[in-house]
Amino acid sequence: MAILISVASGKGGVGKSVISANLALALAKTGQQVLLADLDVGGADAHIMFGELNPSVTLTDFLDKRVSRLDEAAVPVTVHPNLRLIAGTGETLATANMAYARKKRLMKHFQDLAADVVVLDIGAGTNYHALDFFLMADIHLAVATPEPTAVLDLYRFIKLAAIRRVLACFLARSSMSEVLSNKDFASVEEVMDVAGATDAEGRDNATAALRSFRPGLIVNRVSSGSQVNVLYLRKILHQYVGGDLTLLGEIPDDPAVSQAVRKFLPVIEAAPTSEAAKSFLAISSAVEQLITAAVDRRKEQATQSEAIQANVLLSNPGHSRDPQISTPVQSEAPHPSYESRSPADANIIQHPGS
Repeated sequence: MAILISVASGKGGVGKSVISANLALALAKTGQQVLLADLDVGGADAHIMFGELNPSVTLTDFLDKRVSRLDEAAVPVTVHPNLRLIAGTGETLATANMAYARKKRLMKHFQDLAADVVVLDIGAGTNYHALDFFLMADIHLAVATPEPTAVLDLYRFIKLAAIRRVLACFLARSSMSEVLSNKDFASVEEVMDVAGATDAEGRDNATAALRSFRPGLIVNRVSSGSQVNVLYLRKILHQYVGGDLTLLGEIPDDPAVSQAVRKFLPVIEAAPTSEAAKSFLAISSAVEQLITAAVDRRKEQATQSEAIQANVLLSNPGHSRDPQISTPVQSEAPHPSYESRSPADANIIQHPGS
């Protein structure tokens, strides 16, 4: 199974697709088989980054079942033999507003793609499509620019993604699904109070899921002006959401990037010696370390699952088929404190001289 990397943002126009394209190409240049999938439903443009103005096949062909496998919707990218592209959709009202059943089918097929790494270019905003596509990945990357609106929208996106992640832990348990699916939640604390009060095991699962939710932050178009106060952003995310944030790198506001876009090329190909290209390659190296850690976790989980199944078979020799084993993650640390009030959002932005 490929390692899935989701790239999302709370606000549009922060350079998410540019980052996705450069990251995918940088990883392909390391020898990995990489697939860039445009999941910006209704606003797909990743194909433009590689000059594929009229892709022969798109995600729409898979959604409308003109191709049976998602792999068949992937087209080669001329800039590098290790990189393929699944061009996005949104040409019609139906594809721009994907039905739930279509989304579930699409998410399931991503597990079967033939690649080492799949980079998912997720649409901006906090709609269910964006949150679910973001959360289905093994590695989560969030993009923002130093503007106050972009940073505050990023906080909102990560908060709602955390709520969605916690809800999934309880919705998977049939006894709570009906109650939770009909209720709206404004904070992680509220979900824990409502669902965790009668489901201690689900609360342990949700706490562990939050502890492992550590999106990587990429700050784009950085200049000598105001900067993102990353330390404060991490603090309020941990205090009010329960998750954490890791700064993977900053990309300078470099004219080489817009010049590369006009050439229909990622900047690491069009201007490899530019400051922006150097930053992209540094971020790619950091992401490679996350990929290695994700592969190691997957191997460890597979080993644990095999050991559990072996023990069950030994204790039940009369069973002719492997049983499905549920192994909830038990949290050894105390539950984090979740605050429901709003943080002092203005402090996220660090102005010069502060």
